[in-house]
Amino acid sequence: MSNPEAPALASMRMTPAERRATAGLASIYGLRLLGMFVILPVFALFAKDLPGGASHTLIGIALGAYGLTQAILQVPFGWASDRWGRKPVIYMGLAVFALGSFVAAWAPDIGWMIVGRCLQGAGAISAAVLALTADLTRDVVRTRAMAAIGITIGATFAMSIIAGPVLKAWIGVPGIFALTGALALVAIAIVRFAIPDPDGMTERNASLDQIVGVLSDGQLLRLNFGTFALHAVLMAIFTQLPFALRDNGLAAERHWIVYLPVLTVSVVLMLPFLRQVDRPGRGKPLLVAAVAVLLVAQIGLALSLHSLVALCIALTLFFAALNMLEAMLPSLVSKCSPADARGAAIGVNSSAQFLGAFAGATGGGMLADHAGDVSVFVFCVLLSAVWLLASATMAAPPTRYRANYSMGET
Repeated sequence: MSNPEAPALASMRMTPAERRATAGLASIYGLRLLGMFVILPVFALFAKDLPGGASHTLIGIALGAYGLTQAILQVPFGWASDRWGRKPVIYMGLAVFALGSFVAAWAPDIGWMIVGRCLQGAGAISAAVLALTADLTRDVVRTRAMAAIGITIGATFAMSIIAGPVLKAWIGVPGIFALTGALALVAIAIVRFAIPDPDGMTERNASLDQIVGVLSDGQLLRLNFGTFALHAVLMAIFTQLPFALRDNGLAAERHWIVYLPVLTVSVVLMLPFLRQVDRPGRGKPLLVAAVAVLLVAQIGLALSLHSLVALCIALTLFFAALNMLEAMLPSLVSKCSPADARGAAIGVNSSAQFLGAFAGATGGGMLADHAGDVSVFVFCVLLSAVWLLASATMAAPPTRYRANYSMGET
């Protein structure tokens, strides 16, 4: 006896073209973010030995400088991808990112390191990549595609945090930057040969009014603030976490001994909840719960700087919430944005992400210089508390996207 629901269930599966596009774009995101994340656990300790690197403030600026140029250019790049196409913008951004990576690899002092990091950030392709993902997937599978990219972000982060100390021992921080530039060039080839062009999307009728509409949308404003807060907290923590681990008796090349089990357990804790995100009525409660766990983790970190065991417990909660939120936020932004301004909407959100990275790294360095290590974590607690209030007052996200572009079964 035939199942009358079979056609509907089949339509909810990704087509081969959608699977290829999602895997390819997730790999682009992963290759690029690998270069951003892999330096986090080793950069502060490396930068302090550069000429001019004695100041925590300058270390924080160098760590977060890429976020400032990303924040400035995400909206223009997203708008340009709406107007002239996603791929040309992605090619240009990856080339600029590669150039910045090679400058950072060569940098003889903290000033040139800041220049290289600014150039890395000028390759602001996050919005274009996420918008292209939305273009190449249907309505019913887009959350899974966005979640796949979110999971890739979390997995790349986890792998980077573990690999960073090991790579530093093998090739040094300059070698890590050079490797990052080479990976960006590989990503250009993947975009050219492995990612299809979206049907009927070669030129778009984009306008500045779309950006104004995106900036005035209450739902998107809350999500954008959350993205800002998440990455500000992340970068602020990594201005101090390497020093905290060192002060608890772990040399820099052995920090992976903490990161590996912490990140593994955090992913195991997060995955059962991630599977619930797409179910009706679950999106907002899970978002609020994840932000609440993030807040608790910040409090735990502030109280456990001198205990390695307590620090590991707080880090596990932090990374579980971080991975959950990284997987949820891109999908929620895409859901809440209009199809004809999706690139601009994701561009604004990406700008919030990287502005948060710059503010967190710079603010964390300044606070450490002038108010002590604990003040950095107090700042993170306050920011997380404001985000918890903002997420609790937002409306439930829509269960369906506002528009879609179809993909064939090829």
